[in-house]
Amino acid sequence: MLVKLRDEAQVDLLEGAWFYEKKNDGLGERFIGFMQAELFQLVDNHGIHERVFGLHRKLVDRFPFAIYYLVNKDFVDAVAILDCRRNPDDIESRLRNA
Repeated sequence: MLVKLRDEAQVDLLEGAWFYEKKNDGLGERFIGFMQAELFQLVDNHGIHERVFGLHRKLVDRFPFAIYYLVNKDFVDAVAILDCRRNPDDIESRLRNA
């Protein structure tokens, strides 16, 4: 099973890294590494997470982010990687349009 990031999810990942890098040198790189590990876990643990707005939502431990994804026959489709501190209405709007 593969995990594929949509273009929008890749942008989310880079924006998150940029946010943390501005806070502390090197933190953005650690964020990317940690998120890659979280995405890799979906290879074995896909489909077990609660569904929100029609997508599975994997909450991340060390950062206030969630990975929203779909499970397809041959791959996990990572739709979005969003900061959980965002306005819930904005998150819903983003995901409903995915």
